[in-house]
Amino acid sequence: MVTKAAKKVSRIVLGITGGIAAYKSAELTRLVRNADIEVQIVMTNAGTKFITPMTMQVLSGNPVFLDAWDSRIGNNMAHIELSRAADAILIAPASADFLAKLANGIADDLLSTLVLARRPTCPLLVAPAMNREMWENPATKRNIAQLIADGVAVLGPEEGDQACGETGLGRMQEPTALLAAVQNLGAPKLLTGRHALVTAGPTFERIDAVRGITNSSSGKMGYAIAQVLIDAGARVTLVSGPTSIQPPTGATFVKVISASQMFAAVKDNLADVDLFFSVAAVSDYTPESPKTQKIKKTTGKMTIDLVPTVDILAWVATQSHAPFCVGFAAESENVVEYARKKRENKKIPMIVANLAAAIGADDNEVTIVDESGEFPIPRCVKTEIARAIVDHATRLFLAQPKARSALKSVKNA
Repeated sequence: MVTKAAKKVSRIVLGITGGIAAYKSAELTRLVRNADIEVQIVMTNAGTKFITPMTMQVLSGNPVFLDAWDSRIGNNMAHIELSRAADAILIAPASADFLAKLANGIADDLLSTLVLARRPTCPLLVAPAMNREMWENPATKRNIAQLIADGVAVLGPEEGDQACGETGLGRMQEPTALLAAVQNLGAPKLLTGRHALVTAGPTFERIDAVRGITNSSSGKMGYAIAQVLIDAGARVTLVSGPTSIQPPTGATFVKVISASQMFAAVKDNLADVDLFFSVAAVSDYTPESPKTQKIKKTTGKMTIDLVPTVDILAWVATQSHAPFCVGFAAESENVVEYARKKRENKKIPMIVANLAAAIGADDNEVTIVDESGEFPIPRCVKTEIARAIVDHATRLFLAQPKARSALKSVKNA
């Protein structure tokens, strides 16, 4: 059964908790207002230590609320009135402490009480931001699992440099990505009833017990595409090589290491797939005879015999009931030309071309190539690139006669 189109988001409550990432909330507020969405700021006491209520009041154009007993709203019911007026609630940044409160139903300030008092129809989104050790702590993991089970959308976190000087998972998602998540709440779910299979990340081809062949793919683009597909209503299976990224909430996650394992996982999950996004940077070659023990260093040369791996995208595209296939081409030169040839050779409807130098980066610029031409997407964060790619693929996919026929079956189910 196809779900009804969601109501357009016109007003949100933006909750700000204690964390250095609160400075990003200022830019987020500006972007949200520029998107014609009204913003009501609610801050915790800790949040005010990182950015002032006056700053957020000026940027939002609305008074900022801090106190559960604030008398500016009749009957001192700020936690009721503010939640009832919102189409969605976004907590950004969401500290480890505040996530623990949400997961356990603790309501000891205005923001936590407001969240607890919201109607079931009001979506709650949280953008975690904390030190990497705090994010990896078992208590935080339990709290996140509980929030996901409760239907809360967990956005991120991302990997990168942190204010404490360490590097790892824990950075709050960028404001542009958070705005896109809010806007998507009101977007039509064009892929409802569809199954999308996405490959992401690198592969690791073992040479011996400790060494292997891999590449610098971070998995960011594939994971972003999986999230956008989920946002569009699709059921998503994500097959990923080794990465440190948190899988998107709602995806069926299959973790693999080598190219052969990725190929096996794709075959195992291809039966009812409508769209296939081959985003992973799969190794083209693998050692012919990997050693079970560490190869000892000598003064002489070492030769490793390599054999080709299976071309997963080409194999999928040649199946009798092949899904709509989207390929990716990372090139160091003649990017669009090589991508065009790759699309033609593999006989796929769409390919995304980009410079290999963008592998592992947070942003990118790409060119979509299909049978009708080339469509460049200017440099922006990968979450926005992913949205443009999925939008383009969705238009082409739904224009196919077999896709339209299948959609009628879904509607009549």
